[in-house]
Amino acid sequence: MEPIYKTGIWQQFGAAIDMFENAVRACPDELWQVRMWPVVDGRPELAEFWYITYHTLFWLDLYLFGTEEGFTPPTPFTLDELDPAGLIPERVYSKAELLDYLAYGRRKCQTIIAELTAERAQQICPFPRREMSFAELLLYNMRHVQEHGAQLSMVLGQGAGLEARWVAKAKS
Repeated sequence: MEPIYKTGIWQQFGAAIDMFENAVRACPDELWQVRMWPVVDGRPELAEFWYITYHTLFWLDLYLFGTEEGFTPPTPFTLDELDPAGLIPERVYSKAELLDYLAYGRRKCQTIIAELTAERAQQICPFPRREMSFAELLLYNMRHVQEHGAQLSMVLGQGAGLEARWVAKAKS
């Protein structure tokens, strides 16, 4: 794959991750467990700031892996996010734990994009609800990070008058 494409993809995907990180870092303790919207599927915990952060990082990691088969997140995280019953973690993850997961995901993303070949980009990634090429999955993944980063930023603005800084391209 041409280096110019890999550079551009990384700079924008990395910027999305960096903006997401800015929102997580800016979150004051009093908003960590704030409910971002009323209720999801009758379960209010699925709408809390910390959970949206965890959810985003779990799927960033999984989508970078490319398939559910053989995927394992790093400790202390589990595969509960994939359970059809909609299991949530047994405890609230701390900001430090999730920032560590974010750093892990950022490194993984940068490495995968740097090593991306045309063959890997064209490889079909089978997921129960969607099947697409790895190249499309990268873009889908970036949009997912952006969507939830925007939600976190909105909560910071409305709940604490805080702003997560805009990032034009990935930090070095």
